[in-house]
Amino acid sequence: MSFGARVPASTPGALLGMALVTLLILPLMALLLSTSVADVRAGLAHPLFAPALWLSVRTTLVSLALVALLGTPLAWWLATSSSRAAHITAVLVEIPIVIPPAVVGVALLQTFGQRGLLGPALDSLALRVPFTESAVILAQLVVSAPFFVQAAANAFRKVDADMMIVARTLGASQGSAFLRVAVPVALPGLVAGASLAWARALGEFGATLLFAGNMTGKTQTMPLAIYSALEADVRLAVVFSLVLAGVGVLLLAGIRVATAQAARGAA
Repeated sequence: MSFGARVPASTPGALLGMALVTLLILPLMALLLSTSVADVRAGLAHPLFAPALWLSVRTTLVSLALVALLGTPLAWWLATSSSRAAHITAVLVEIPIVIPPAVVGVALLQTFGQRGLLGPALDSLALRVPFTESAVILAQLVVSAPFFVQAAANAFRKVDADMMIVARTLGASQGSAFLRVAVPVALPGLVAGASLAWARALGEFGATLLFAGNMTGKTQTMPLAIYSALEADVRLAVVFSLVLAGVGVLLLAGIRVATAQAARGAA
């Protein structure tokens, strides 16, 4: 058999793959089929819906901006440094990925709570973080930042060091060379990483619930609104879930389009 021959679609591997795809898609189809237009209208008009959606959009955009602002230089350093400190930092950045979100929420409370590590210092400044919108943003930032930093570092590793050297010899400063050479080359990976971070922040539940609470109009994001709705009306929870799933699908489509455009621009 030649190397270019196609593997028949009916092979066991393909069937197993289709079984996995079905398992991934079937719950979404069940979600879509378990509601009606009237339920959707009622859900969109419910008092929980608009505040939770607006809070999710607002806080995730802020957390994404902070992740990009703080994570981009960190990712560049991780990509260009072979020091032991860089390797240790890379491991530390990945820790929130493997820690359950509930643990992250408790850890944030122990850090910023009234009796936490930074509690006395915050009290002296008359600052209160837990159970506020700032707590929502902090929880989203902690759980989503590793996804951006990992993707950005991998993207920066594709930047040719010689291109940076040439830019510097032509008179560009280090910052200018980074912005005009490294960032355009790594842009597809940066966009993908930012999109993944945004998606993770949008779906955050455990850390937000424990650190920020579930107060309507104040700290109740869409995942928390789904949790609250599920206790009272399953149909309402289904509608909220559909909306959040729709936002995720739109985000995925945006990732595809933005990554493709960034790749064409980099080429």
